[in-house]
Amino acid sequence: MKKIKSPRHRGIYLLPNLFTTGAMFSGFYAITSAINEHFEVAAIAIFVAMILDGLDGRVARMTNTQSEFGVQYDSLSDMVSFGVAPGVVMYLWAFSTLGKLGLFAAFVHTAGGALRLARFNTQAETADKRYFQGLPSPAAAAILAGFLWVSVEYNYEIESLKFIALILTISTGLLMVSNFRYSSFKEIDFKGKVPFVATIIVMLSLAFIMIQPPATLFLLFLAYAISGPVITLVMLRRKRLQKKAK
Repeated sequence: MKKIKSPRHRGIYLLPNLFTTGAMFSGFYAITSAINEHFEVAAIAIFVAMILDGLDGRVARMTNTQSEFGVQYDSLSDMVSFGVAPGVVMYLWAFSTLGKLGLFAAFVHTAGGALRLARFNTQAETADKRYFQGLPSPAAAAILAGFLWVSVEYNYEIESLKFIALILTISTGLLMVSNFRYSSFKEIDFKGKVPFVATIIVMLSLAFIMIQPPATLFLLFLAYAISGPVITLVMLRRKRLQKKAK
């Protein structure tokens, strides 16, 4: 007598995908805020999307609710929040008077985000988990959002900043598709014990962010973007020295 198989229920895990949906909504909200010329709100919305994007994967691992659907949905959310949203926001804020040059800069960032995500998905199983290849799209978006937020916070005239914004936007797009290696920080054991000094450093870092969030966040992510070329050059130099030693 054949055993009757119970019907397979198809569905999705609710909790992690709620965070992913929240991240995508934040990216969408950034675009609509920029259309209405609320640029500071748009910048903050992109940072909110970053926080929610960082939580969805952790929640999925903690609750053992990882799924292929969640992975693909997260990528689509990242494309909206960190590819399309920053490009559109920067165009509306700084590039609309630059014509085709402004469109080009905004599209370079958007296309860079799409290519970065596609490459990440195809290399996820074979890549070195300690490093990201190319600047992660949330960090690239944070640089643009941070620059915009700082400019609005300190009432800088956009006319004097639009070409700096142009260079930053093109640079983030190119860094996302570069071969520079960026630390993933996955080797850090957050569950393990740390020296007391490390706790003080974390507290001071949070205090600086709370006191002056726009400037601190912008400089923090800008330093991370610069770290990629530095790490890559250091690794190449070590390899050359090892070859010479042999």
